[in-house]
Amino acid sequence: MVQAVQGMAHGPVPENVRVSDVRHVLVLPDRDAAEEVAEELADRFGVAEEPQLVRDALAGEDDAEDAQWLVVVEDATGRLDPAALDEFAAEYEGWLEKP
Repeated sequence: MVQAVQGMAHGPVPENVRVSDVRHVLVLPDRDAAEEVAEELADRFGVAEEPQLVRDALAGEDDAEDAQWLVVVEDATGRLDPAALDEFAAEYEGWLEKP
């Protein structure tokens, strides 16, 4: 038997909506590829929030030639398919970083 809490409508209480703090990190070989991926994410995947671009220099390296670029995509609803993101990054010689 479901009991109503004062101030709430009578009837069953809906289950909590799944809350997620998922963040996808796409690793790209250079800045140009990262910028293209960031722009294409909205068109291809409907990403509304602008992805963050991060330069990921290899340990001990200061030369930009030795840097990978990361595209960080927030996915609070968990709706983005990791396999599709990995395939997308591969089109630009990159990959989806596994958690």
